[in-house]
Amino acid sequence: MASGYRWDGVDLILRVRARPRAGRDEWEGLREDRFQVRIAAPPVDGQANAHLREFLADLFGVAKSQVTLLAGETSRDKRWRITAPKRWPPGIVLPASR
Repeated sequence: MASGYRWDGVDLILRVRARPRAGRDEWEGLREDRFQVRIAAPPVDGQANAHLREFLADLFGVAKSQVTLLAGETSRDKRWRITAPKRWPPGIVLPASR
């Protein structure tokens, strides 16, 4: 996953580096092998993960239930599954078969 993401059928597996306690929520794009995302929530009691889940759901045009944390619950580096995204932020390219 050198590009920060891969497709698994219609699902998107996304590598994210979260930067909590930011002034605002922001998709910063690809840096090295992860997408950088700034979120306003603090990394306390799962607040940052919950907020990031909501942010990703809105960004990709899906329900929160379609965004699943696969790895990195207590780390800044996380891996998420977005089930059948409807929108794509900069840096995400649709597979040719879609």
